[in-house]
Amino acid sequence: MVRANDGDFYGTTGGAGTNIGGTIFKITPSGTLTTLYSFCPNDVCADGASPYASLIEATNGDFYGTTPFAYPDHTCSQFCGTIFSLSVGLGPFVETQTASGKLGAPVNILGTDLTGATSVSFNGTMAVFEVASSSLITATVPAGATTGKVEVVTLNGTLSSNVPFRVLP
Repeated sequence: MVRANDGDFYGTTGGAGTNIGGTIFKITPSGTLTTLYSFCPNDVCADGASPYASLIEATNGDFYGTTPFAYPDHTCSQFCGTIFSLSVGLGPFVETQTASGKLGAPVNILGTDLTGATSVSFNGTMAVFEVASSSLITATVPAGATTGKVEVVTLNGTLSSNVPFRVLP
């Protein structure tokens, strides 16, 4: 399972659900289970069957995963698989490539649509940064920064990190 930026846990089953083809589910920290999607029961469905491995949450807020089975397209004899995505309405976020660093250390920040970012802060302390691409910012952990969320202000709003960044002594 993966803990998403909303604090809930998301995962898959390889065989279960309404169609016996596997499911995508959510569990809240209090234990409430919700089935979000039921896959097709066999390998003749375009969405695949029997999800394999873990979900990942991309910085756009959507989940991605794989299945080993997919609709036969006449170019694949067996185990062609699919890559699927599921949006449950979670908002975008940023992710630091390292979860910790010392003052003055460079940090890569990944996200979606970062072009035009106007500020980066580490738990409220403004940082020097450079937008390297639409999905990458490089920043320096600023003097006075403390452990907490990294925030990036973009043209579309403020994006917070999915986990706190730990400032090392």
